[in-house]
Amino acid sequence: MLNKIRFLKEKYLELEKEMIKPEVIQDNKRYAKICKEFSELEPISQAYDDYNVVLKTIESDKELLETESDADLRSMLEDEILSCEEKKKELDEHIKILLLPKDENDEKNVIIEIRSGAGGEEASLFAGVLLRMYSMYAESKRWKVEILSINETELKGVKECSFRVCGKGAYSKFKYESGVHRVQRVPETESSGRIHTSTATVAVLPEHEEVDVDINEKDLQVDVYRSGGAGGQHVNTTDSAVRITHIPTGIVVACQDERSQLKNREKAMSILKSKLYDHFQMQLDEEYARNRRNQVGTGDRSERIRTYNYPQSRLTDHRINYTIYNLDNFLNGDLDDLIANLSIVEQKEKLERVTL
Repeated sequence: MLNKIRFLKEKYLELEKEMIKPEVIQDNKRYAKICKEFSELEPISQAYDDYNVVLKTIESDKELLETESDADLRSMLEDEILSCEEKKKELDEHIKILLLPKDENDEKNVIIEIRSGAGGEEASLFAGVLLRMYSMYAESKRWKVEILSINETELKGVKECSFRVCGKGAYSKFKYESGVHRVQRVPETESSGRIHTSTATVAVLPEHEEVDVDINEKDLQVDVYRSGGAGGQHVNTTDSAVRITHIPTGIVVACQDERSQLKNREKAMSILKSKLYDHFQMQLDEEYARNRRNQVGTGDRSERIRTYNYPQSRLTDHRINYTIYNLDNFLNGDLDDLIANLSIVEQKEKLERVTL
C-alpha cells in the first residue's frame, strides 16, 4: 500500500510540473486531462503527506523517550505517541479507501426514471413527490435538471417520467436510488383517515454520451405523437413527441420536452444508448451480481429500498438500517447524510472484497 501511494504522490508532483509548461497550457485538451488527473490525485497526495508527518512524529518521540528522564515530559511524549498511533490507524483505513478502484460512471450525468407502482392515484402523487425531492436535491448542488418526458394525472400526480441531471458527480450521488420506494400516509382523497401504503419505482442510469453500442436503424421503430400533459398550444397540437422502440431488446424510450421533433429524437437516442449500454453491461455482470451477498442494493427495481412514513415523520432505508425522524427535510432535498452513509457502507464492502 505504501509503495503504491508513494508512486501516486510522485505522479502528482510530475503532473504539477506539467501543468505550468507553456506547451501544455496552449493545448486545451491535454491541459484539461492533466488538470482532471491532478485533481483526482490531490486527496491521495494530502493523505501521503499526513501519513509521513505522523510516522516522523512517532519516530522522533520514541527517540526522545530513550534519553528523557523528566517524568512529565515522558508522559507527554507517551500520550502524543498514542495519539499518533490512533491517527495512523485512521489514515491506514482512509488510504485504503482512496486506493479503491473508482466507479468509472461516478462523474457522469444521470438519467432517472420514476414510475408509479401499487396504489393507484396515491402512487402517482407519491411519484410526483419523488420527482420534486430529486429536483430540489439537484438544485442544491447547482446541477441542471431537464425533464425528458412526463405523463401526469389530473390530480397532478406522475404516472411516469424521465429526467436528466447534468452536473459533475451526479451519478455518484443518485446511483443509490434505484429500487422500490414505499410510502405510508393518509391520502388527500381518503375521507376516513386510513393510512395507505403505495409504491413508486426508480431507475438510475449514467448518461453515456459516446458508447460502444452498435444500433442498427432497422432495429428501431420510431413513432411520433402529440405531447401530453401540461403545455402550450403548440406542444399539444404538433406531432413533436418521439417514441423509439429497440425491437431486439424491447427497450422503449420517449422524449417530449422539446417543440422540435428532431431535438426530441436526438434526446431519445441519447437515452436509448445509455439504456442499451446498461442492458448489455448487466448481462456481462449477471454472474458476478448473483454472487454478491452483502451489498448496498442491487439496483433491481423489485427491491424495496426505502419507506417514507408520514404519520411518524420517519424515513427508513432498509439496506443499511438507517432511520431518521425528519421526513419533511428529506423530502425537501436534504439527502446528503443518507447518501454519505450509503457511500461509506459501499466502500467498506469493497474493502472486504479486496481483502478476501
